[in-house]
Amino acid sequence: MPWHIRSAIARLTVTCTMKLRFSQDLEALLKVLAEKPLTLGDILAETSERGFSLVIALLALPFLLPMPPGFAGPLGLGCLILGAQMAVGRRSPWLPKRIAQFQFPNWLVSNLLGLLRRVTALIETFVRPRLRQLAESAHIWQLNGLCIAWLAFLLMLPIPFTNPIPTAGILLLAIAMLEADGLLMCIAYGMTIAITLAVAGIGYVLWQSPGFFQDLFG
Repeated sequence: MPWHIRSAIARLTVTCTMKLRFSQDLEALLKVLAEKPLTLGDILAETSERGFSLVIALLALPFLLPMPPGFAGPLGLGCLILGAQMAVGRRSPWLPKRIAQFQFPNWLVSNLLGLLRRVTALIETFVRPRLRQLAESAHIWQLNGLCIAWLAFLLMLPIPFTNPIPTAGILLLAIAMLEADGLLMCIAYGMTIAITLAVAGIGYVLWQSPGFFQDLFG
């Protein structure tokens, strides 16, 4: 990775005015992507262990927007693979070549910047470093990975209208790890259980209503 890319990320991080480390890092990264397209593999190579949380957040954010065809598979699978690596205690992120070569188009980067600012406005008042001993535990790192992998699996299920639900849980965990917020992690664990029940409930209702889509689109 050329050194100027690393310098650009560092410079943009310093000049960003948002308070959250999560939003600083991710906005800086998105601005670099807008100027010079990078692959996910490039980003992981530069960010090392922090790349888990940053790239997971970057992969999850688009699911809060209308998803163009062909994007959901690589993004969701990337989240699942990174979460699974965390779950087994891995600290150096890795992605298969096909996913590592994925690049975000400029129009999506622009939309993600606007979305990031809206998300940050919602969370910046209550996210802060708390319960750091819990947040920095190796076992909690693995538990976070397990939850992210499970939520990514739910995200990839072909159940209509459910994408934002597991996405919210993935983003909360990614933010909590970047901000070392142990309390937010505990909230995210509760949300993971609630999200599982919600997706299962929606899936069950749709399965019990085979005429739903005919009524909806007929």
